[in-house]
Order: sequence, then C-alpha cells, then structure tokens
Amino acid sequence: MARRQNNPLRELTDDERRWLHRIARSTSEPTSHVVRAKQILAVADDQSFTEAAISSGRKSGDAVSHLVARFNAFGLSALERKKRGGPKPKYGVEERERILKEARRSPDPEQDGTASWSLMTLRRSLRKATDGLPLVSTYTIRAVLKNAGYSWPRTRSWCETGQVMRKRKGGAVKVSDPDATAKKT
Repeated sequence: MARRQNNPLRELTDDERRWLHRIARSTSEPTSHVVRAKQILAVADDQSFTEAAISSGRKSGDAVSHLVARFNAFGLSALERKKRGGPKPKYGVEERERILKEARRSPDPEQDGTASWSLMTLRRSLRKATDGLPLVSTYTIRAVLKNAGYSWPRTRSWCETGQVMRKRKGGAVKVSDPDATAKKT
C-alpha cells in the first residue's frame, strides 16, 4: 500500500496545463524539462508519485514528491534546473555596464591606439582606466557583448544587432529595430 502524500499537487490552472502539455510534447526543450512536465501531468491525472516516476522513465517517487512541492510553491519555474555549485559570477551589473559603456564609446586613436575596437584593445582600455576593471579578460568582454546583443562581423568591429545606418535625403540616419531582442530568442 502506498504512503499518504504529505504534499499533494494543487489544482492546475488551464494555462499551466496547456504549457505542461506543450513542454511534455516538445522536442526542442531540454529532456529534464520534458520529464518533469510529464511527471506533473501524471500526478495531476491522479497517479501516485511512484507511478508518475515510472511512467516518465524514472525510478524515484521521492524525486517526484520534491518536484510537486517545488511546483506548488513556484509554479512552472519549478521545471527548470536549480543553480548548483560553480564559481560565483565575478562581474555584476555595474561591471557589465562599464564594459558596455566602453564598447559603445568610439575609440580615440591617440589615447587608445586604435580606430576600431578589438577584444584586446578593449581589454587594454578597460584595464588602464581609473574606473576600469584591472583583471577583466577578453573572454568576459566577449560574453558580455554577446549577451547584450552585439555581433562581430567581418569588419572586425563590434556592432549592436538591430541597428544600422541608412542613407536618406537629409544624410545618414541610425535606424534601430525595436523587436531585435524578440527576434533573437
């Protein structure tokens, strides 16, 4: 006989059920998300934790009970992996903004020794600045710029994605796409 469930699954909303079905059938979602969605749906269909684990290809009913408790508390975000160990992020929001501010600035050939930014010249500039980052690496700079939507085209200069210079009768105009971030995801 199965044990009594201490933390039964709460009633799912229609929107949650729709999203869980979509995730459970997905081929592009991570496998862990698909399995967790199937487990939540199985428990919602009155299966025990052990039956839900077995029906999704797992063995542990205890893991399903922990998942149900997280789902009751956090909703659909319980399907995502929790952040585990690893090094803490070295650079926070302020440092990232400082990197972006420097990358957006046009380089001065006399001061910076270049007419266009490369990762090395950007790193050198950030390390020399009084309010700069003395230990920043090119890997960190590249990651920050890439997350901010910059790309590195063949012209070897960082340019912001979704912005382009267009010729008009009145001269060159900078045009930006308001949906650039939405199109990337």
